[in-house]
Amino acid sequence: MSLSPEHLIIAPILIPFFAGALMLVYDERQRRTKLVIGLIAVTAMLLSAAELLVRSKGSELTGGNDIGFYLLGDWSAPFGIVLVIDRLSAMMLVLTALLALPALIYSAAGWHRQGQHFHSMFQFLLMGLNGAFLTGDLFNLFVFFEVLLAASYGLLLHGGGQLRIRAGLHYIAVNLTGSLMFLIGVSLVYGATGTLSMAHLSTLVWGLEEQPRALLQAGAGIMAVAFLIKAGIWPLSFWLSTAYMASVAPVAAMFAIMTKVGVYVLIRLSFLVFGAAAGVSAGHGALVLITGGLATVAYGFLGVLASQSLGRMAAHLVLVSSGTVLASAGFVLEGAGTGILAGALFYLLSSTLATAALFLLIEPMSREEGGIAALLALTADAYGLDEREEQPEVGLAVPGTLAVLGLSFSVCALALTGLPPLSGFIGKLGMLRGILAAELPVPALGWAFVALVILSGLATLIGLVRIGIQTFWATDSEPPRVLALEIAPVLVLVSLLFVLTLKAEVTMRYMQQTARAIISPTIYAEGVLGAPRAADGRESRP
Repeated sequence: MSLSPEHLIIAPILIPFFAGALMLVYDERQRRTKLVIGLIAVTAMLLSAAELLVRSKGSELTGGNDIGFYLLGDWSAPFGIVLVIDRLSAMMLVLTALLALPALIYSAAGWHRQGQHFHSMFQFLLMGLNGAFLTGDLFNLFVFFEVLLAASYGLLLHGGGQLRIRAGLHYIAVNLTGSLMFLIGVSLVYGATGTLSMAHLSTLVWGLEEQPRALLQAGAGIMAVAFLIKAGIWPLSFWLSTAYMASVAPVAAMFAIMTKVGVYVLIRLSFLVFGAAAGVSAGHGALVLITGGLATVAYGFLGVLASQSLGRMAAHLVLVSSGTVLASAGFVLEGAGTGILAGALFYLLSSTLATAALFLLIEPMSREEGGIAALLALTADAYGLDEREEQPEVGLAVPGTLAVLGLSFSVCALALTGLPPLSGFIGKLGMLRGILAAELPVPALGWAFVALVILSGLATLIGLVRIGIQTFWATDSEPPRVLALEIAPVLVLVSLLFVLTLKAEVTMRYMQQTARAIISPTIYAEGVLGAPRAADGRESRP
């Protein structure tokens, strides 16, 4: 049974593509026009993603595991490129849109004026992210990866300055290396199997002979390096903290979802290609995900304790989030129950929203007396920009600034540390219950996971409380002038954390069904390979 939302599945790719291209027609003196176009595009993207999420739930008769598809060029899989929507990809589309809208509004406070073509690059970044979540083809995945990386290069360098240029060059070099590894891995996978369709791969792995199976595993390992770099797994995460800290606030908020692209692809391909139906290849790479994830969590919380600035601390919290989810996926790939993965997906939503809000809070919390105009004037002087061009958009200053900032910061801290009653606690509790109930081949790894999850929460609490005391209690300076355009996006993200908490039962049920669908690759494969062509006289079902 399949979905039939007509051509809606391609909308999250086409909307930012056409919006970004249209913005190139306008020059940089018409940024407000670009902003309006961007807001309309992101709102439309959010609505289309929400509709796809509703449709992806499926029916009760099929266990809620329907697969939607769109055949590009009307060529059926595995010969043509297919876009696939299921519960996991729909969730990631909605999360991307929910982050994009507040980040874009935040940029209107003056940050989009610090460089050229901010809005076009922002839309192309969204196009690459959505394409990576939707594609069912490895080479097409590489194409969307390069689109989002090319846009992220420009966004990271947005505003100029020595720190951003240094961080940007490291970021570009590392990701170009990852792209090369991606291509080499894809070539080996194609040489071993003769296909790049993810669905087709999942049906071929179990029957491969020893030599092509070894070639496939080698190619998958090399290709996985690119995803592990993007996910920020230790020791491939040396570039991340500096790059994220150097980015302007709205860009850093969007980068919080970029690490999850690597996490998403690793989860998707691990269970499709090396899941329970892969024969002797079942569980391949699980130990790498577990040990790498645990090492990343340890590295992340040590970085949180050592960080002296909120920006670097937030970047290390991104690593803690990625490592936790990857380790959880590795345990499930080894045969643990789906409860761990359901809790990890819930935690992924909560931690991504909280870290994005934290990135948006960094600058208002550290702002000296004089407000954004003084800050941007200093930026213009340091980076050689035209000060007249850097004036903030018209906006109202927020009354009770310290109270609003303090409460928002406290909510983010509670969500990231995993303390009750907020959503972070629910996600961590789900993972811990799942790991304690699982029968693992190496029980010590399970106990190490439990210990690191608890220690990472304690380290996050210590680090964020230290920053909070320094910012809100140990200062005698006048409250900063914060515009409504800056604080409103933060309040939106904080509100989403409350909604996630209040709707925890519904959300966790969705995650449990998603986890069950992830570990059943036949659902994905049969849905995609059975997609009818429009030329067959039937409706092409995206």
